[in-house]
Amino acid sequence: MTEAPGPIDLAVVGHTNTGKTSLLRTLLRDESFGEVEDRPGTTRHVESAQLLTETGQAILVLRDTPGLEDAMGVLDYLDQLTPPQARHDGPERIRRLLDSPEAAGRFEQECRVLSTLLKTDAALYVIDIRDPVLPKHRDELMLLAACGRPILPVLNFTRTAQSGMVAWREALARLGLHATVDFDTVAPALDGAGQLLDRLALMLDSHAAALQTLRADLDQQRLRRLQDATRLIADLLVDAAALRLPCPQEPADMAAITQGLRTRIRDREQACVQTLLKRYRFSKAAFAHHPLPLEGERWGMDLFHPEALRTFGIQVGKGMATGAMAGASLDVLTGGLSLGAATLLGAAIGGVWQGAGQWGRRLANRLSGHTEMTVDDPVLDLLGLRQLALVRALECRGHAAMEPIDSEVLARIASPDEAGATAEASTERLRRLPPDVQRLLDEVRCHPDWSSIGEAPVPDVRRESQVGAIARALFAVL
Repeated sequence: MTEAPGPIDLAVVGHTNTGKTSLLRTLLRDESFGEVEDRPGTTRHVESAQLLTETGQAILVLRDTPGLEDAMGVLDYLDQLTPPQARHDGPERIRRLLDSPEAAGRFEQECRVLSTLLKTDAALYVIDIRDPVLPKHRDELMLLAACGRPILPVLNFTRTAQSGMVAWREALARLGLHATVDFDTVAPALDGAGQLLDRLALMLDSHAAALQTLRADLDQQRLRRLQDATRLIADLLVDAAALRLPCPQEPADMAAITQGLRTRIRDREQACVQTLLKRYRFSKAAFAHHPLPLEGERWGMDLFHPEALRTFGIQVGKGMATGAMAGASLDVLTGGLSLGAATLLGAAIGGVWQGAGQWGRRLANRLSGHTEMTVDDPVLDLLGLRQLALVRALECRGHAAMEPIDSEVLARIASPDEAGATAEASTERLRRLPPDVQRLLDEVRCHPDWSSIGEAPVPDVRRESQVGAIARALFAVL
């Protein structure tokens, strides 16, 4: 069969408050489309939107329709208008209904749905599988089928109500609807949109090529989002690893410099979070537990709090515990001191930030040279792991989700490529950044001018190359 010209026109239909507008929000990746509320009859008019390829080609036109509320009454009225013995086919019976006085009266809402469906190529019938299968649903499907258009049932809220799926599949099969698709609008599968397009391609063979084009384009868009996300995280890690702040050896000065380092890292992390939300087309409200910098603790727990490290399973040795709590190390650079020795020394005297007791002061005073404050390795790990967890959460979040991302469970998000993995196993696997990333960050520490939040940042093509290498290593674990 030859390819049909023009975009494919789909009506999104179903009972009131089953998630029709939510489906469109998630497919369109648009939190602002339509109105979503937990009350019946939210959508009162037909609203349309286009699903585009990245180049702007319109493949799908999606029409959000009001909820069906009185299909039984419409069927009874249809029997009065066109008795079964009149032998009118389904679409003709529907047209008689649309020409009747009740189309602008008692059945105005249902007639808007039916009128839209008659003009489209197919319908997506959205089902909230948390609802029991009732006679009204059968009546709705009988009414919609009379329009003579293919109907694809979309099973919504499948992540929270698996028990209802079997009953709904059996009920749909009895009505001759054997092809269905699972699509949770709040927490869709990574390939949820692709599976929906595959089912449509089987039903609309004249549009199969266009639907496969759109599916491939959506896959490429997801790949580019992941690549952009890992590069944003890599850029954050380079800024944090390269950051060095000059630090006098007086206790009061050390405390002030440490606080300044913390502030710069917190602000930089916040900027990364906001950019990731924007890249995934979510508003700030999607992560409401992450207020603006300096308004208090973020992610449910401050980046530099030792409990935040433990939440992500990040372990430090007993001798480094104080330094890890501060999240900063004192690096002492002298002509005869290697980078490795300086790093070990910084970890050893991490506790100097808090009070610089006699032991710490004596050790520092024995060394001649310049001291600088840097970020501890465990904090770098936490920075990277928190961003990776956020990306995973955004990947699995529908644009119809109303609740903000829970910061307390980010560390327990299982990797999408580890089906059935426990939260504990995922946390164990992610307690450190990948070895390749750690190695690259060790090299970054030698270049304080690479930090955009440092004292004297300098553009350097080598920095961009290092960011790219870190991004590729991070991509491999997503």
